[in-house]
Amino acid sequence: MEISVKDDLVKRALEEGFVSCRVCRPWDVPEVPGRLAAYIDAEYHGQMGWMAERTHWRGDPALLWPEARSVIMLAESYAPEHDPTEILQHRERGAISVYAQNKDYHDLVKKRLKRLARWLIEAAKAQGSEAEVKVFVDTAPVPEKALGQAAGLGWQGKHSNLVSRDWGNWAFIGSVFTTLELPVDPAEPDRCGSCRSCMDACPTDAFVAPYQLDARRCISYLSIEYKGPIEEELRGKLGNRIYGCDDCLAACPWNKFAVAASDMRYAAREELKAPKLAELAVLDDAAFRAMFSGSPIKRIGRDRFVRNVLYAIGNSQDVSLRPVAQALTDDPDATVADAARWATQQLA
Repeated sequence: MEISVKDDLVKRALEEGFVSCRVCRPWDVPEVPGRLAAYIDAEYHGQMGWMAERTHWRGDPALLWPEARSVIMLAESYAPEHDPTEILQHRERGAISVYAQNKDYHDLVKKRLKRLARWLIEAAKAQGSEAEVKVFVDTAPVPEKALGQAAGLGWQGKHSNLVSRDWGNWAFIGSVFTTLELPVDPAEPDRCGSCRSCMDACPTDAFVAPYQLDARRCISYLSIEYKGPIEEELRGKLGNRIYGCDDCLAACPWNKFAVAASDMRYAAREELKAPKLAELAVLDDAAFRAMFSGSPIKRIGRDRFVRNVLYAIGNSQDVSLRPVAQALTDDPDATVADAARWATQQLA
């Protein structure tokens, strides 16, 4: 039996800071298992072994929690106030993905989801219904983008990220699974048309076809998920991107409708807008942890981060940075030392 809290739910979600709230059923994404299997068979997931695990849940949200009858999909904007590609012209400084220039979004979004979920429980109780809920933000085996499209948040663009006519593609996606049967929203049709802006913007040609991303060539994957030395053929294409990459997102024409972020904790910390590579390269573990406390960057650790910084130094064409790289050629971490030697050679 459906309960009549849908309108109030949407209103409450917007008051919490979400830019959109839509509902679908857990079983509304029958295409996901086949797509996921093909993606893994092609080995596009690279070192992300977790994608090949629990595929029965990742491919079918209805199995994740069989009691769930509705999935509330929510989008929260983190649209930047500045042009995120402008930093790419300043090669002596590091480019950090917009979403990571301040607080970890997992914590911020999850708190909003929990508040909304608690409200839903109370609203259902007021109507004589019992509601159970579970909230998810990016860390569980939930096909959030596919569910977002099924619920009408937006559609999965050719860069595989969710795009909306109302807020572009700068948004975090969260979900609330519930045992309540809520009225569903219509799915959003694909509106990319013949546009290839996102694909053409990719520095490493990571899109093997529209809607198909080979993570093994994606700078976000390489700089965050990939462990060890990056292939030399790709190092030069990283430019000064030291954590993530926003090029395909920034290229989307639908961003003309981008909505300003409602939470100031998504606004870039001044010291992370254009940090100097020379200062980042000398961070030891303690200094790295202190600098990125509360940031998503912290999880990759000092060694992987400094590896990225050294690749950026090697791409900088700034010979004044050569001594910085040379000082790390004997770093205790073999990957850092390898990156330092490469950077030193590039600037010779």
